[in-house]
Amino acid sequence: MSTDKSWTKALFGGIWSVLNFSRKLFFNIIFLVIAIAIISLIFKDNGQIGVKQDSALVLNLRGDIVIQKHAIDPFEAFMQEALGQENEKPEVLLQDILLTLDNAKQDQRIKALVLDLQELNGAGLDKLEQIAQAIDDFKLSEKPVYAIGDYYTQEQYYIASHADHVYMNPMGWMLFEGYGQFGMYYKSALDKIKATTHVFKVGTYKSAVEPLIRDDMSQAAKEANKAWLDAMWSQYKNNVAEARGLSADNFDEKVDEFMVKFEDVNGDFAQYALENGWVDGLKAREQVLQELASVVGEEDSKRGYTNITFKHYLQIVNPPLPHLDTNVDKVGVVVAKGTILNGDQKPGTVGGDSTANLLRKARLDDSIKSVVLYVDSPGGSAFASEIIRQEIENLKAAGKPVVALMSTYAASGGYWISASADEIWAAPSTITGSIGIFGMFVSFENTLDYLGVHTDGVGTTDFAGMGITRGIDPKMGQVLQRSIEHGYDQFISLVADERHMSKEDVDSIAQGRVWIGETALSLNLVDHLGYIDDAVSAAAQLADLSEYDVTYVERSLNSSELFWKEFFSNASVMLAKTQFAQSDSKLMSLISQVTADFDDVIKLNDPRGVYAFCLTCEI
Repeated sequence: MSTDKSWTKALFGGIWSVLNFSRKLFFNIIFLVIAIAIISLIFKDNGQIGVKQDSALVLNLRGDIVIQKHAIDPFEAFMQEALGQENEKPEVLLQDILLTLDNAKQDQRIKALVLDLQELNGAGLDKLEQIAQAIDDFKLSEKPVYAIGDYYTQEQYYIASHADHVYMNPMGWMLFEGYGQFGMYYKSALDKIKATTHVFKVGTYKSAVEPLIRDDMSQAAKEANKAWLDAMWSQYKNNVAEARGLSADNFDEKVDEFMVKFEDVNGDFAQYALENGWVDGLKAREQVLQELASVVGEEDSKRGYTNITFKHYLQIVNPPLPHLDTNVDKVGVVVAKGTILNGDQKPGTVGGDSTANLLRKARLDDSIKSVVLYVDSPGGSAFASEIIRQEIENLKAAGKPVVALMSTYAASGGYWISASADEIWAAPSTITGSIGIFGMFVSFENTLDYLGVHTDGVGTTDFAGMGITRGIDPKMGQVLQRSIEHGYDQFISLVADERHMSKEDVDSIAQGRVWIGETALSLNLVDHLGYIDDAVSAAAQLADLSEYDVTYVERSLNSSELFWKEFFSNASVMLAKTQFAQSDSKLMSLISQVTADFDDVIKLNDPRGVYAFCLTCEI
């Protein structure tokens, strides 16, 4: 018996020793890293990254192109860098790309532009259009532009098509899939767990709730979605065809038509792309490097030719220096990007309170004479949307004009917060409209009953006890539906007043239907088509500004936040990276998508449960 006790004691003692050693080792490593970081900050080299003469700027974009990055905790970013872990959803600011291309055009040290887009993930068509325009502007400098890739996705190719030379690996591929709107539907799954979905909505085309109450897309939703998807696809085809000097008929949209050409090249995607004029040559990586080296010179580096990457060049043209205030009048830009939620939210999500506070900050800043509300949102909380819109009214009352600029999305609540602006600008491909609201929640009284769990009790009114364990009385359902109808009337009345239309005319183009920017212009939902520079110019003109600066209005960091942001930013560069294998399971991706679908609904937090949200705007 004593032997058993000794063996057990030794086992657990050994385990504890290992755990204790690991704990001490971990914190010692963290301490060492922090110490190195402090020393590096003290003895920091103030030298700058240089641009060699006759360099190629490599536009190697990684992640999604956005108008505002999601907020990331500095320590979290530091640890990701330290452990060599990639950000799950890396992001690149559109304004950084445009700034880089504009500077490179005028920089005599930059001799060529190389588009290396293999790690570019997603971007709305409006953002791709602006980058393409910036590349076309760069080409006015008569510097060559090369697009290089082992393959091209549809979004990558939109940018690549504007290069002077488009090369693809002989083993590469590209295929134009077009645009589609396909989602998963959960009615049968919810039925199997005996969940009850309570939906209150107005709008024939308000299909945001369909995934939870149907197993397929309704005919009305198909009709509406097909209309704006076709219009957007037409824009894509015409723009790419013009850039390549081809006909829009060159796109093979039918499998039968595609197969005729595909058979002619023996099933070779790369050769198909070459024969159809989508690429200028099929070249292996080394061949591409040699050609680029002949243009800008050889360099003993990974790329093999004289170059500077996007990230390093951006550090030169847009260094992270403290903002120096000037006496010049300003146009303030407030970004509203992401789902609209109630309360304070971090960047990357629109908070009713936090975004309203930014607008208030612009209103109280005497140097800001007008404001651009830069919207990239499918909507969300109706209450939060109204809180933001009210602050726009306050800006106008203070004599500061407001211009709303719609990016990829400005639908439903995204349109709500834009409606009261003095002018509304949209990109030709902006997804907007979706004027309609809904209320919804899921209750589990039948699920609990099936499990033998029951809810019972007493209340002083008919309203007491309503919730996910009891569902709702049909009479209470009438109350909620009437509230939604009132909310819809508020929405279309708002649009009618601001757009100088009758409620009947607004209702005829509302009903939750989605439109793209060029159609929205013809329907009087927007005033002009354009991008950020156009909207800023319009805001300056409305304020009678001839000379002005542009400033992005953001939440001010306190001294502590600024210190730790700088501290962890500098500490991360001192660390060696350790690579970890990452799962690429298609099943895990599918599970993540299902989780994301429900998360889109669960995170909605309107205090009345009323939403102006376009769940189906994602393509």
